[in-house]
Amino acid sequence: MVAETDNQRTTPHRAGDAPPRTEGSILRQPRAVWAVAFASVIAFMGIGLVDPILPAISRSLEATQTQTSLLFTSYLLVTGLAMLVTSWVSSRIGAKRTLLLGLALIVVFAAAAGAAGDVESVIGFRAGWGLGNAFFISTALATIVGAASGGSSSAIVLYEASLGLGIATGPLMGGLLGSVSWRGPFFGTAVLMAVGFVTIATLLRSDTIARTAPVPLSAPFTALREPAILVLAFTALFYNIGFFALLAYTPFPLGLDEMGLGFTFFGWGLAVAVTSVFVAPVLTRRWRRTGVLWATLLLLAADLVAAGALISSTAGLITCVVLGGLLLGVLNTVLTESVMEASDLPRPVASSSYSAIRFLGGAAAPPAASALAAAVSPGAPMYAAAGSVVVAALIVLLGRRVLRRVDDGPEPAEVEAQAIALSQ
Repeated sequence: MVAETDNQRTTPHRAGDAPPRTEGSILRQPRAVWAVAFASVIAFMGIGLVDPILPAISRSLEATQTQTSLLFTSYLLVTGLAMLVTSWVSSRIGAKRTLLLGLALIVVFAAAAGAAGDVESVIGFRAGWGLGNAFFISTALATIVGAASGGSSSAIVLYEASLGLGIATGPLMGGLLGSVSWRGPFFGTAVLMAVGFVTIATLLRSDTIARTAPVPLSAPFTALREPAILVLAFTALFYNIGFFALLAYTPFPLGLDEMGLGFTFFGWGLAVAVTSVFVAPVLTRRWRRTGVLWATLLLLAADLVAAGALISSTAGLITCVVLGGLLLGVLNTVLTESVMEASDLPRPVASSSYSAIRFLGGAAAPPAASALAAAVSPGAPMYAAAGSVVVAALIVLLGRRVLRRVDDGPEPAEVEAQAIALSQ
């Protein structure tokens, strides 16, 4: 979060990044910026939207818990893989067309998921939703910065606000509409994204955002040759197993109705948003990033162990979910911030390589957690997730030598804000 009061501060930038601009009022923005910000809120709602309706989908479509958890797997797997090509696509067709492509895909596949008659179809349509989300989210930040008036820092703060609002309200919207029908959240998303499509098509001019140089298709793959990027990517892979075990598995043992789950994960999303924006920057200004990473990872592992021990206590498990959200917000931001500073690569390229690997962990966790619960015990997935997070902490500790660069000094405020925006 941008905390400084120097309204004329500028920061250095590297190849592939937006040029530095002076700060201005967050509220004095063109309508095009507000249109993209609105669509960003809806896009980020998709992260937790299905949480409150997972048990309802399982009951209505006579699907197993493992099958239902694949709604997360298909979404995250396709989102991660698509991140490898989004820069290549947007650098050739332009930001506006990339945004509209992403929104159109979400509208089509969200509506199709709502109309589906079996769980296999919903899983497939969620994959298409993930593809649209990758195109939209990877382009929205650059678009807001390019179209904003008064400076990029205030525009980034607006994007952060959209991100936090979307993550927090997604589960609440899922619970409200899901209490009517499990199909409601899907149709609701399709309608809101259609509104976003029309507003962006109408208000955002193609010449508002400068075209970037074409990005080679091989760039994200080449980035993984950087030792620091590789260490951080595998840290995130094992960490994301814990993240999505907590997010995608706990709705089942909680045993709450749609509204109960909606409020629980609203608290989780609010915790993620608050610590990612306000707490993570404070911690990294006081301590080394690698120290913040391994210490917070160990705290998350302890929280997951507690969740496993309290798996049959609704109040205890809710507490662990919300406390986990506080830790997840810190980790998301600090990991992404570290990736952005770990090499001389353009930040979009480094971020796309890292995201592709980390989402693989998120994709594998939900069905693995459900299968483990059926085979061993309801608390077993949480213990396994805790073990995975400990592995992530060990990777950071053992890789400190190649991560020296990320500990070099405090992050310029504008770059820090970009890291927050890209971290979810």
